[in-house]
Amino acid sequence: MLDFTSVLYLGIHHAHHALAPWVRLTTGRPAATEPAPEGERLAQRLAQLLHCERAVLASSTLHLFWDLFDVLSAWERIAIYADAGTYPIVRWGVERAAAKGIQAETFQKRDSRALERLLRRSRGRGYRPVVVTDGICPETGQPAPLPDYLMLVREYGGYLVIDDTQALGILGKDPKPNAPYGQGGGGTPAWHGIKGPELIIGSSLAKGFGAPLAVLAGNARVILEFENRSATRVHCSPPSLAVISAAHRALVINNRQGEHLRSRLAKLVCQFKDGLRQIGLMARGGFFPTQTLRAIAGVDTESLHRVLLGFGIRAISRQPRNSSSPALSFVITASHTQSDIGCCMDALQRACALIRREWGRSTCQPTCSDILPIYGRYH
Repeated sequence: MLDFTSVLYLGIHHAHHALAPWVRLTTGRPAATEPAPEGERLAQRLAQLLHCERAVLASSTLHLFWDLFDVLSAWERIAIYADAGTYPIVRWGVERAAAKGIQAETFQKRDSRALERLLRRSRGRGYRPVVVTDGICPETGQPAPLPDYLMLVREYGGYLVIDDTQALGILGKDPKPNAPYGQGGGGTPAWHGIKGPELIIGSSLAKGFGAPLAVLAGNARVILEFENRSATRVHCSPPSLAVISAAHRALVINNRQGEHLRSRLAKLVCQFKDGLRQIGLMARGGFFPTQTLRAIAGVDTESLHRVLLGFGIRAISRQPRNSSSPALSFVITASHTQSDIGCCMDALQRACALIRREWGRSTCQPTCSDILPIYGRYH
């Protein structure tokens, strides 16, 4: 079975025997009481990667964004302005803040002019604006207009909070036509070439680096306040020493092999998109590893998903935001080979032909239960 569902974009895996040994999984103490020294060192390394003054670890981005807006509102009045395309976990943090009385509004996805109108309307009300966005949208492959957002945040004296989970380890500084992801893996701000004390970056390492923990990075004052005031650092378990060890190893791999892995990944994504064009199909996703098929005439998405499974190709059937129709996505990783991509194209072509042959003259689209016996006759 060829798997195109894993978001381990760089193909970094952490077998237990590849990690530095640990004598216990946890200290048994909250991070607020006594952070593990290994975690402190990891946070420093991540701060350097993200070009921030300071960083702090958490078990997940949910832990970070659950507390962040509370912390920011503890010493000054804030108003939150969230990009409509922001990932649900961040939105949960915004919704919690709004439920506690913090002003929160949403503006149109990737629309800096809409954000500017909101900020202009709120000028003079005594609030520090906190703009919230994802670094990159995996559905479209489009990075957020961070330079525009940052310019507005600076003009109005606010913060720019970025969930950069998708881009950490993938995007980096100095992107070029032959290296669209850039170098270093520092994320979307590095890809745009921006930094500054207004940036607050929250990212999981579970995708690009294959280590299920999160980091919050920014200027030293904000991060120190978070460390001192975060309730999840008191009431929730910190990242385990095993996960911290995996993250340390991931950064070593990134230093030694990261550019090779990113180059390999970019070439595989190009091969995937070129292969689709050759068989008359198209996908959304730009240069990003997640590629979502556009609607295919005469081919039902659920049936295509089921037939591909029968052909040994595992993809992601999901319901996109703001759409009533399911979509089929393929996640390319550096662990795939050119042969894998070729097999996927062959299976897609055969699956579409099979469905169209049986249903091309019908006015009704097939359902999954309809297609199963058809697949059985031709497999």
